[in-house]
Amino acid sequence: MKNCLRRNVPPGFKPFLGTNEYKNHKRFIIDEVISTNTSKVISDISKLFDLLKITDGFTLSFHHHLRNGDEVMNMVLSEVKKRGIKNITLAATGIFANNDMIAQLIIDGNITNIYANYINGKTGKVISEGYLQGNLIMQTHGGRPRSIEAGELKIDVAFIATSIADKFGNGNGLLGKNACGVLGYTIADMLYAKKKVIVTDSLVERVEYCQIEAKYIDYCLVVESIGKQSGIVSGTTKITKDPIGLKIARDAAMFIEEAGLINNGFSMQTGAGGTSLAVASFVKDIMKNNNIKASFASGGITSYFVSMLKEGLINNLYDVQCFDLDAVASAKINENHKIISASKYANPFDNPIVNNLDFVILGATEIDLDFNVNVTTSSSGLIMGGSGGHSDTAHGAKLTIIVSPTMKARTPIIKDKVTVITTPGEDVDVLVTERGIAINPRRFDLIEQFKNSKLKIVSIKKLLEMTHKYTGIPQNVEFEKRVVGVVEYRDGSIIDSIFQVRNNYEL
Repeated sequence: MKNCLRRNVPPGFKPFLGTNEYKNHKRFIIDEVISTNTSKVISDISKLFDLLKITDGFTLSFHHHLRNGDEVMNMVLSEVKKRGIKNITLAATGIFANNDMIAQLIIDGNITNIYANYINGKTGKVISEGYLQGNLIMQTHGGRPRSIEAGELKIDVAFIATSIADKFGNGNGLLGKNACGVLGYTIADMLYAKKKVIVTDSLVERVEYCQIEAKYIDYCLVVESIGKQSGIVSGTTKITKDPIGLKIARDAAMFIEEAGLINNGFSMQTGAGGTSLAVASFVKDIMKNNNIKASFASGGITSYFVSMLKEGLINNLYDVQCFDLDAVASAKINENHKIISASKYANPFDNPIVNNLDFVILGATEIDLDFNVNVTTSSSGLIMGGSGGHSDTAHGAKLTIIVSPTMKARTPIIKDKVTVITTPGEDVDVLVTERGIAINPRRFDLIEQFKNSKLKIVSIKKLLEMTHKYTGIPQNVEFEKRVVGVVEYRDGSIIDSIFQVRNNYEL
């Protein structure tokens, strides 16, 4: 077979940095289609199931680039339910409230095992209450491709939603009526699943540049809709206006500056939450005042970093997932907005981008006196999140800062021990709150550096004591003895267990 040829490439088309053999491939315009010259198109999902011989015990994978707008997973699993297929292992990079129909399939035994990087909605609730018959493995964004490449997670059929595709199986997420942008979480599945299906609602004669390559694809399923593009924007992606959040963000930026990490060529990542973006805003002011330019920002990209790229404040964006439509548009046209796979982003064995971060700003549901962080469950043990890239970036960055108020809805975020460890304390350096900044005792260098700082540096134990004066000491939550899931670290080791909650849930 011939390689795809690169011809008449418009300005802005650049490499898709990826996994193993894929990392040196190019984004390209198709000159000759590298496939059998036969169409892979199918429009009947029932026929597709017959062709793939999907039956009990299969492992099916999906990605979450459409986030709360995805309908592909729902559509495929509806066919599973219709056929009465049992004992499915669901390998989904993310499960959102939009996928709440999964809850009933868990209860009915259609789905008995789950791999995921993030879970919320009813799915998390039914798992927490013990309805999943098999295992829940909570992975990181880097740990998932590592496990696929290592053969630990074996996928029978990967369903890859693409916003545009051609009949030969080439596709991307940058064009079409439901463009979702970068498809970084799909690449390991595309390379290693036994069978691969791209699912699209925009079939064209020829795809002009590829994130998904025809030579890896078995079928192209054409559907009326892969979901809703508007669902990509799920959660807060704007700078907070809350005074407490702004104080936390300002102090975090001042800490970073005083630590000496805002210099020409520095690198950073923040979450998409309001306080995290506010930190980036204050860092931006420092950069402008001192004529400083960053080398790169990475992760899930928002319009805020797109604007900094346009202003020339950042040289490059390394994007594994678009968090809003401005990021989708930028990934399509800006040559410095670079598209990367999840493996290149965070796989610990693929020289990942996260290992080159100077600092990362992260949130927390809970943090304990040993600086362990929980973003997997609520304090009551209900599964409502997951690591995503939390522990990947926390380990990789030179400085990992958690930003959070000391309490949320009068519940203290600082605990003696977190309910579930998502990110181990050895990877967390600093907690910034509205009542002070706590430095991990492991960071002797930072403690020495900040001993004369004008910032309010206090111990995390002191922060806990101050918070308890307002909230009181919360009662310990008791759990059942049954383990309903485990939390994997990025290297595949198990760092904690998730225990069944005691209250009963009814659909």
